Amino acid sequence: MKVIIIGGVAGGASCAARLRRLDEKADILMVEKGPYISYANCGLPYHLSGVIPKESSLLVANEQLFKVMHNIEVRTNCEAVAISPAKKTVDLRDVATGKVTTESYDKLVLSPGAISVRPPLPGIDLPGIFHVRTVPDARTIREWIEKGTEFLAGMFKYSGIQYVKPTRRAVVIGGGFIGLETAENLVHAGFEVTLLEMLDQVLAPLDREFAHLVEQYVTRHGIRLALGDGVAGFTQVEGGALEVQTKSGTSHPADLVILALGVRPDIALTKAAGLEIGERGGIRVDDQMRTSDPDIFAVGDAIEVRDFVTGQWSLMALAGPANRQGRIAADVIAGRDSRFRGTQGTAIIGLFGGAAAWTGASEKTLKRLGDEDYEKVYIFPNSHAGYYPGAKMIGLKTLFRKSDGRVLGAQALGEDGPAVDKRISALAVAIQMGATIYDLEESELCYAPQFGSAKDAVNYAGMVAADVLRGDMPLVHWEDTTGAFLLDVRQPVELRVESVPGAVNIPLPALRSHLGELPKDREIHVICRSAQRAYYATRILQQNGFKAQTISGGLLARAMFPAT
Repeated sequence: MKVIIIGGVAGGASCAARLRRLDEKADILMVEKGPYISYANCGLPYHLSGVIPKESSLLVANEQLFKVMHNIEVRTNCEAVAISPAKKTVDLRDVATGKVTTESYDKLVLSPGAISVRPPLPGIDLPGIFHVRTVPDARTIREWIEKGTEFLAGMFKYSGIQYVKPTRRAVVIGGGFIGLETAENLVHAGFEVTLLEMLDQVLAPLDREFAHLVEQYVTRHGIRLALGDGVAGFTQVEGGALEVQTKSGTSHPADLVILALGVRPDIALTKAAGLEIGERGGIRVDDQMRTSDPDIFAVGDAIEVRDFVTGQWSLMALAGPANRQGRIAADVIAGRDSRFRGTQGTAIIGLFGGAAAWTGASEKTLKRLGDEDYEKVYIFPNSHAGYYPGAKMIGLKTLFRKSDGRVLGAQALGEDGPAVDKRISALAVAIQMGATIYDLEESELCYAPQFGSAKDAVNYAGMVAADVLRGDMPLVHWEDTTGAFLLDVRQPVELRVESVPGAVNIPLPALRSHLGELPKDREIHVICRSAQRAYYATRILQQNGFKAQTISGGLLARAMFPAT
């Protein structure tokens, strides 16, 4: 059996290595139009700043390793230019010489990846405008930083005495993963960074309130945000510097511009071969990674996959799913009945030591689909036991079914990145296993004071959500508090820091002796800092005949929403 794999990196390289482990006799050929067959593209932004100092560290495997370790033939700088499903052949072009050869196959795996979006804007081909997609991209940017313009190569680079170092300016266009990570690393490299984003928030998968906190955080660390404004074009000024024009008419000066406008599936070869393309513009595959041709498989960023929670078709350019898809394609080619479960979009981004992470469905996705069978809770636990030094607050939003408690999604952020990772990773597994909030209550997780708490944040999320569904904690959200009687159960000193207009303050310890001052003919919405004391107050009020509801997340949740 001869198998040709078009494209390496995550999906293609994983498929090749897995297939060899399953079938020692298969004739495997892997081709890659770029110079590297397997590299860590997720590490590219960190190479720009020198956090990852050596380019070689990004190279996972080369042709020799695949040949020696796996007996797999690899051809780099070799581009697949045509597929004939009827003849079961692939035309391959040597990038250096232009020579085209034809190879036959029994099974074909497509892993072409995705192409960086590069709209035909005025001036987009000017020197100093780059993508961060491949190792050569990163190398070119580093070279530009060293000597790209008169300014960047100026005397301040080598003078013996420097009183005032001129500011180096960068504009990053796009507020997704690559945009934010690159912006952070350019700050570390000494640039003054402006991040331009057409949407009204960064990190589109996040719900707006969590994105708002990320925006505040990166602004505090030196990134200037220009949201809700798209790029219109570029011009070059004296000395080789650039100006970025926006649709609002604003101009941003730059010595370096990074385009991080997202990616789209590379489907040109697939489309020309007559294979089915899905409604989202990716290669349509089944759960065994087969395309519309049973002998052709596809994996990675170029394919459409089913969302595990919603069942909707989606595009998901993530390394984890691509690796699993490559393995599944290899299994099926080798005769095994492996199937891809779909993706939850589990992801994390590290920013200035902190992190934002998410898994499963977001609230805005559920609203867009018209799904009303969900509830949400906000909690703000510590990253580990509060008495152990260094504990940081985590903001955690958990979405679940009102009907049966099934966990639908979660988002978290905090200054302790590993603690955020731990909770979202645990919740991602819970979602894939079909867990409910009642399962989260009973989850047994690692505990030592420097790592967590005896009641972990995951347990805490389950307990709070279960209290809601059991009726122990009737819940209301800030957007639904209009017209209610607001009861603030914090201590008076706390109101000096922040107060809610119109709220009546009765501290929790005094509540039982002041019940006669509260109305029984109105809904009472109870407030505190994080909702813990509000929950205690709600229990008191409910058992004394009052109609009380806890405002989820308290004033910490209120602070997450942008002022309107």
